[in-house]
Amino acid sequence: MQAGGRQLAEHDRRLEPPFSRSPTPVSRITSGDASALDPLEIESLMLNLDAALRVHARHHFFAWTQGLLQNLIRHELLVCALRNAEPMSFHVDSFATSPVEPAFFSDMFRRDTSVVPHLIKTWEDNDFRPVICQMGSGSPYAGSALARELNQIGTSILLAHGTFDVFGRLASFFAFACQSEAIGSKQPYLAELVVPFLHPAWVRTQVNRPAESASASAPAAGLLTSREQEILKWIHMGKSNIEIGTILAISPLTVKNHVQKILRKLNVQNRTQAVGKALALRILSI
Repeated sequence: MQAGGRQLAEHDRRLEPPFSRSPTPVSRITSGDASALDPLEIESLMLNLDAALRVHARHHFFAWTQGLLQNLIRHELLVCALRNAEPMSFHVDSFATSPVEPAFFSDMFRRDTSVVPHLIKTWEDNDFRPVICQMGSGSPYAGSALARELNQIGTSILLAHGTFDVFGRLASFFAFACQSEAIGSKQPYLAELVVPFLHPAWVRTQVNRPAESASASAPAAGLLTSREQEILKWIHMGKSNIEIGTILAISPLTVKNHVQKILRKLNVQNRTQAVGKALALRILSI
C-alpha cells in the first residue's frame, strides 16, 4: 500500500500544471501539444516561422522579434547567447523596443554567475526543454544584479530555451524577459517551436554584419530631417504620438504628420518597420 501510495502521488504530481507547483525559482516545462493552440495562434505561428526564414541582417531580426514575434511571446527584452569555445563563455546580443540599453543587459547576462548558469543547468537536466525562472521578490535570485535590472524594466520572469549540438552540448541560449501576466501555459511550448528558427536567423545576422556595415549608404542620414530623426528616435524608445508631442512641445497631430512622412520616405508600412529600416540605413543605432 505504501509503494502504491507513492506511485499515485508521483502520478498526481506529473499531472499538476507547472505554474501551480511550489514556488521553486526555476520551473521545468514538459513538451506541449499543438492541439492546445487555437486557429489564430497557429496562423500567427506559421507567419512567424516564415518571417524567421527571411531574416538575413540585424535590422530584419530586430523587426521580426520586436514586431510579429511579440504576438506569440510578449517580452520586454530578448537576450541571445551563442556559446564560444570555452564551456560558459558566450557572445551575447539583446533586443528591445522599450527604452532600455540592450548592450547593458548583454553585458549583465554575460557576467552573471548565479541566474544564468542555473538556468542552463536546469534546461539541460530538463532534457533541453524550456524553463521558466521567477526573478521577482521572494525568488532566491531577486538580489542578483541581473534580477534587479530586469525588475527595473518591469519584468519578473525569464522564459529560456536553447539549442544543442550533435554532442549534446549547449550551442545557443535565448531568454525572454517578460512581465508575469505575459506568460501562460502556451508560451513555453511556443518557445519550443520558435527557438529552432530563432537560432539560425540570429546566426545569419552575425555572419552578415560586416557586409551589412560595409554596404550602408552614406547619404542615408540625410534622408530624414533632423526633426524626423528626433521623432524616430522616440518611436524607437516606445513613445506614443502623445508622449512625443509632450516631449517636443508640439501637438500629437503634428507628430502624426511627421510619422507619415517618415513612413513614406523610408518606404515602409508601420512604425516597427520604420525603426528596422532606419537601423539598416544607420539613421538609428541600437
